[in-house]
Amino acid sequence: MDAYSPTERTRVRRLPQRATYDAETVHGVLDAGLVCTVSFVEDGRPVTIPTAYARVGDALVFHGSAKSRTLLAAAAGAQLCVTVTHLDGLVLARSAFHHSVNYRSVVVFGRAVVVTDPQRKLALLEAFFERLYPGRWSAARRPNEQELRATLVVELPLREVVAKVRTGDPLDDDADMTLPVWAGVIPLRLEAARPEPARNLAAECAPPAVNWPPRGAEIPDHDRMAAS
Repeated sequence: MDAYSPTERTRVRRLPQRATYDAETVHGVLDAGLVCTVSFVEDGRPVTIPTAYARVGDALVFHGSAKSRTLLAAAAGAQLCVTVTHLDGLVLARSAFHHSVNYRSVVVFGRAVVVTDPQRKLALLEAFFERLYPGRWSAARRPNEQELRATLVVELPLREVVAKVRTGDPLDDDADMTLPVWAGVIPLRLEAARPEPARNLAAECAPPAVNWPPRGAEIPDHDRMAAS
């Protein structure tokens, strides 16, 4: 898929020139993040919950406790609105009115489906795990049957999707261009710091390599890996 088709819910009306339905752009924004907000209506009231996620192919994957209100709502077929936003810079203009921010964002609408097939469930958990913690699936103890039963995994297909992006300098009025006021962009970045070991860590354990920014997630092909 090269692009997502606009719908009534994803058509951007405010500054539409910043909107894009290009699949590569959408996937790039999603793959650059780790946490989204999942919004739904519960008992007639809006609810928004920060949630870790992974894009696996053309779907967003969430997992957590089988008692999670967000996952239970998703499993029950609630209409979801999922957003991901990266703040890339503070845009300082010559006038207060034209101050802004540079950002990348994606909005996804739809209904999620529960993953019940045991093999696919485990494969999605591995893909999710490797996205957030690269190289750790093979190092850590795998989930046992009791833990798998206590974990709910859902997929939200990427169908109604739009990205919105702002880049570049402030957009000042011509009359303000000669004002003796500094204008420009203050870049903002999220960086990984040095790993901090747990107090009860065994002395022979080496720290993991810092891997940031995160990469996209893929379902592991164990047959292919075994053959190679």
